[in-house]
Amino acid sequence: MRTDDFWQLIDRARAGGGGEPAAVAARAVALLAERDPTEIVGYAHHQRRVLAASYRVDLWGAAYLINGGASDDGFEYFRGWLMTQGRAVFAKAVADPDSLAELPQVRAAALSGEEFECEDMLAVPWEAYRKATATELPADRDPVPVPDLNDFWDFDDEEEARRRLPRLAALFVEPPEE
Repeated sequence: MRTDDFWQLIDRARAGGGGEPAAVAARAVALLAERDPTEIVGYAHHQRRVLAASYRVDLWGAAYLINGGASDDGFEYFRGWLMTQGRAVFAKAVADPDSLAELPQVRAAALSGEEFECEDMLAVPWEAYRKATATELPADRDPVPVPDLNDFWDFDDEEEARRRLPRLAALFVEPPEE
């Protein structure tokens, strides 16, 4: 599966339904299950590549600020949510995690405390393959390496958050008053 095909499927899943992340994931499963099993395997491989490319310390810091913390699993689920936002938002967030401060729902979360996670989006290829074939998705024989995050910073360090993610820190380190 090509990059464009991967994101076009997600865009089709996002169409209608108000963009609720769980609904996007459910529609992605339905759309992907209609395809040939080899395409589903290709989607799974591409999803692993997308997740590996987004496994970045500053994006993790952004997830930590926005969600009030982010464990290993929490960061995975945050990136699942980020996938439901579409290619442009995802790519911009990977290149500049502080750009997430521009999203209206993220700005609103500074007041509401809403957290952004979508574990269901991560399960899309497995659910689609099971639905299409009544069998389990084969194991990937060509795993995608995950970058080493040896440059972690203390996400609870407010000064460091302000330095690295100034727009998000303005929202979440010192949240705006209602």
